[in-house]
Amino acid sequence: MRFAVPIPQHTTEGAFDTGRAAAFLRRAEELGFHSAWVQETGIGPVPTLGPAETLAFAAAHTRRMRLGAAVFIGPHHLPVQLAKSVASLDVLSGGRMETGIALGPKNHLAAFGASPEGLVARFTEGIRLMKACWTQDRVTFDGRFWRLADAAIGPRPLQRPHPPLWMGGHHPAALRRAVRYGDGFFGAGGASTAEFAAHVRTVRAELDAAGRDPATFSVAKRVYVHIDENAGRARAAVAGPLEKLYGRTDTAVCGPVSACVEGLRQVADAGAELILLHPVADEEGQLERLAAEVVPLL
Repeated sequence: MRFAVPIPQHTTEGAFDTGRAAAFLRRAEELGFHSAWVQETGIGPVPTLGPAETLAFAAAHTRRMRLGAAVFIGPHHLPVQLAKSVASLDVLSGGRMETGIALGPKNHLAAFGASPEGLVARFTEGIRLMKACWTQDRVTFDGRFWRLADAAIGPRPLQRPHPPLWMGGHHPAALRRAVRYGDGFFGAGGASTAEFAAHVRTVRAELDAAGRDPATFSVAKRVYVHIDENAGRARAAVAGPLEKLYGRTDTAVCGPVSACVEGLRQVADAGAELILLHPVADEEGQLERLAAEVVPLL
């Protein structure tokens, strides 16, 4: 079982405390967390720094932790551009990148010049093009949406054949795509443990149908968490942020240490091999408590 933390991204009135963010990342590394992850929100109610830029910041302030995106929203990027960014981040971090990608919400496509027509075909072709950019010194690609002829797109990532590719989503078709194109499935923080368990069952069935060894495919889950001996106060702490993000508040693990341990055990039992522990308040204090009081019991 591995545990991860979020990389600070949220701003307040346009301000961002870089010293506090760097200290949080260094402390997470000292405490032995496996990795740290950004999100991409595109357009949303919470002002959030861009994922690639934030990952570059994180790479400069850590030395060992792996760094990832859970997830990039595929239709918001050109595949060649995103492949270049990921490869550059892998080089800058010394080969520590993990990359997640998903279709994301359809209601913001027009803002990024994307069309709902042929959306899935464009998305999957983009993944194939990204892999070509990561694995070939010169790329020739003749697709429906993109074409390259003997194009040099270096640098290639340090990791070979490329950084681990995680895929998100919850629709059965998205889970099938994860098995077909990805190295792992990353469950969203907006999904309950029961919903995540159902997603994992679908993933395992698809792995079996595809003849893939489950040992070569990883499963992760973002879990919003808040430790407080007062259960009511804990629920109140998570309610506001989750209502704003997802319109629901039943997906967090919160309350006394014993309740948090039990909730996270259920996530692990549902199939998570990596759990991203995402505090919703008092991030530094929660980081210390998670490392000292919760993780050792899991």
